[in-house]
Amino acid sequence: MRARTPSRAVDQQQFPTLAALVDFGPRAQRELSDLLTIHTSDMAKLLDELTRRGDVTRDRDPADRRRVLVAVTPAGRRTLADLQADATAVQDTILAPLTAEETAVLHGLLLRLYEEAGRNRDGARDGDSG
Repeated sequence: MRARTPSRAVDQQQFPTLAALVDFGPRAQRELSDLLTIHTSDMAKLLDELTRRGDVTRDRDPADRRRVLVAVTPAGRRTLADLQADATAVQDTILAPLTAEETAVLHGLLLRLYEEAGRNRDGARDGDSG
C-alpha cells in the first residue's frame, strides 16, 4: 500500500500552530509561542509564512491595542482539514499490518510514554525554578 502524498508542503510546526488556533481561538503571538513551546523568533517566522499563505491573520487586539492577536482564517481551517486527512491516511497506511487489538495496545503504550515525557519535562521546569 502506498502512502498518500501530502496535499501541500507544510513545516512540522505549522500543523500544531493551526490546530491550536482552531482549538483555542485567537491568541497573542507570545501566548502561542508558550503554548506550543516554540521560541518567539521561530514563531514570528512561522506566522510570517502562515500569514503570507493566507492561513492566519494578525490584528491588533481591540481590548489592548498593544497586543497583536493571531487568528486562523477559513483558508487556514481548510489547510488544517487537509493536513488532518493526510495524517490520517499516513497513519492508516502505517498501522495497516496491525490488528485492532494491536493498534489499541500500541496506542496505550505511546500514550504512556507521552505522559511520562510530560511529567519529566514538568519536573525539569520545577527543578529549574529553584
